[in-house]
Amino acid sequence: MSSGGLDLSRSKNNHDLLFIGYNQDQSCFAVGCSTGFRIYNCSPFRVQLDRVIEGGGIRHVEMLFRCNLFALVGAANNGRFPPNQVIIWDDQLKKEVGELSFRHEVKAVRLRRDMVVAVLEFKVMVYRFADLSFLLELDTVANPKGICALSSGSQQTVLACPGSQRGHVRLELMDQRRTHALAAHTSPLSCLALNLDGSRLVTASEKGTILRVFDTGSGRSLQELRRGAGTAAICSLTFNPPSTL
Repeated sequence: MSSGGLDLSRSKNNHDLLFIGYNQDQSCFAVGCSTGFRIYNCSPFRVQLDRVIEGGGIRHVEMLFRCNLFALVGAANNGRFPPNQVIIWDDQLKKEVGELSFRHEVKAVRLRRDMVVAVLEFKVMVYRFADLSFLLELDTVANPKGICALSSGSQQTVLACPGSQRGHVRLELMDQRRTHALAAHTSPLSCLALNLDGSRLVTASEKGTILRVFDTGSGRSLQELRRGAGTAAICSLTFNPPSTL
């Protein structure tokens, strides 16, 4: 599962396009734009839905597989959905059905069927999906990209986010109430991804030369994959369905 979408809100070359991100099984992807958001089906490729949101742009769209619920974060110019709120949107009703508000801008959102995770620059906030009640607060190093990964399968609940030091990962095994602190890289993190059942984690740093794969149960490093010698920006990582690649 990919660690999230690509935030294009600061790009000078994409006046309309603010965000692109896949759902948990990569069967669809969401696009946030200056007028609202769209959902595209991957195969066959087609527009699944197109929603105009009055009030401004949508900077983050998080899907929950293919269901009718989405988590939305508005752009800076959005008077209806401000960037410090997570809006739960029910597309069957075509309106918001819940919200979470924060003092600071929301950098990213992750969803699973029982959980909502809001990523702020220095914190990760975890809530129960059913009633949006508070579950957990985690402190992180500066995380302006909103780097975070959440397992989406029913087998176990695993959350990965930046740790308390540069290049470190905090791995929360939430069902077991255990935490691993992984010294994954010496450079700041650029990307994290968990496989569907949460048993494997892959990490990349801003240097972008090495990917590291960890076993989440033990926190043990399983594999290092060298991408190349030159620096590269890695924006997305994902496992194949059987987690062999």
